[in-house]
Amino acid sequence: MNDALLIDRLQFTLTVTFHYIFPQLTMGLSLLIVILMACARRTGNPMYAASARFWGKIFAINFAVGVVTGIPMEFQFGTNWSVFSKFAGGVIGQTLAMEGVFAFFLESSFLGMFLYGEKRFGPKIHFYSALLVFIGSWISGFFIVATDAWMQHPVAYSIGSDGAAHLTSFWGLLTNSWVFWQYFHTMAGAIITASFVMASVGAYYLLLKRYSDHAKAFLRIGVITGLIAVLFQVFPSGDKQGGMIAQYQPATLAAMEGLFRTEHSAPVVIIGQPNTETQTIDNPIVVPSVLSFLTYRSWTAVVRGLDEFPSADWPQNIPLLYYSYHIMVGLGTIFVAILMIAAFLLWRRKLYPARWMLWILMLSFPFPYIANTAGWTTAELGRQPWLCYGLMRTSAGFSPVVSAGSGMFTLLGFLGLYLVLGALFILLVLRTINRGVDAAQEGGMH
Repeated sequence: MNDALLIDRLQFTLTVTFHYIFPQLTMGLSLLIVILMACARRTGNPMYAASARFWGKIFAINFAVGVVTGIPMEFQFGTNWSVFSKFAGGVIGQTLAMEGVFAFFLESSFLGMFLYGEKRFGPKIHFYSALLVFIGSWISGFFIVATDAWMQHPVAYSIGSDGAAHLTSFWGLLTNSWVFWQYFHTMAGAIITASFVMASVGAYYLLLKRYSDHAKAFLRIGVITGLIAVLFQVFPSGDKQGGMIAQYQPATLAAMEGLFRTEHSAPVVIIGQPNTETQTIDNPIVVPSVLSFLTYRSWTAVVRGLDEFPSADWPQNIPLLYYSYHIMVGLGTIFVAILMIAAFLLWRRKLYPARWMLWILMLSFPFPYIANTAGWTTAELGRQPWLCYGLMRTSAGFSPVVSAGSGMFTLLGFLGLYLVLGALFILLVLRTINRGVDAAQEGGMH
C-alpha cells in the first residue's frame, strides 16, 4: 500500500474514532434528558428537574468536545481525500451541509436556551428547548448516516462528463434503502451508551450512599431505556442491517462471518480465528445452519463465500473485520444479559440494595463505547476496498500531492491534541459527577 495512503487512512481512523466517542453520548443522552424533563412535568417532582440539569452539564461538555473534534474531519475531505471529494462532493456535500446547519444552529441554539434560559423562559419553554436539542441531534445524526449510506450503497446519482458523481434526486439520497436501518441501528447504539452511562453514575452514587433519590432515577431510566434499545438493536435493526449487507455486499458478509467457501446450511462461527492463508477458521466452535437461517430464513439456504468473488474485491483486512464484528455481537449479547437481569431485579424491587449488580452496572459503562466503535469498524472495513461501493476504490481517492511526511506530521499533531482533549474531558466530567447533583438542585444555570 502507498505510504501516504496508509497514513491518510490512519489519520482519518484516529480522528473519526475519537470524535465518535462524543456524538454517541450526545444523541443518546438528549433522549434521556427529555425523559427526565417529561417526568418532572408529569410528577411535579423537582428531583427530576435537578437530574435533567445535572445531565445537561455533562451533555454540554460532551457536545463541546464533539464539535471541536468533528471539525478536522470536514477539512480532511479536502486535504487528504481531494480526489474523492472531487468525485463525490456533489452528492455528499448536500448531506454534510445539512448536518452542519442542524448541528451548529438548531442544536447549539436550543442547547444554550436549555442550559441558561430556565428561569428566564419558565419550565414549559425549558422542556421544549430540551426536546428541540434532542430533535436537532437526531436530525444531525441522520444526515451523517445518510452520507455514509451513500458510500455504502450509492443511489440517486449520475456520472457527468467530468467523471464526477452528480446528485439526481435529493429525496432519493435521503430515502436510500440503506439509510433506514443503519440510522436506527446507530441511534439504538447511542441510546445504549447513554443508558449505561446514566445507570453507571446512578450505581456509583448508590454505592457511595449519595443522592439516593436521583441515583435510583438514573438506574431506573437507564436500565429500562437501555433494555428496550438493546433488544431493538438485536431485532429488528441488527437483523435488517445484516439483510442489507447480504443483499448488496455479500463479500462483506462472508468476510464478517469468516465464510471462505460457499456452503449449504452455513454455520455461524461463535469462536474461531480466521486464517487467510489456508482460508479456514482455526479452532472453530460453530452452530450448524444458523447463518443460513439468519440470512435467508431457511436452514438449508446457500450462503455465498469469499470464493465466489475476485480476491481484489475482498475486504482488505479480513481478520480485523471478523474480530470487530464478533466483538460487537459478543458485547451486545452481554448487554442483553446485564440489562435483563437488572430489569428483573428492578421489577422485584431488589436492584437498589443489590451491590453486586450495582458494581456490574458501574463498571460496564466503557463497553458500549467499545461495541459502537467495533460496529463502525465493521461497517467501514466491510466497505473496503471501496470508498464508494462499486464506484471508487480507496486507493484512488486520496490526495496525491500530500506526502507521507506531511500526513505523519498532522497525524502526530492530532494524537497530541486529542490526548490533551481526552484528559480535559475526563477531568471535567469527573468533576461534575463528584460535585454531584447538589450543584443543579437550586434552580440550575440561569
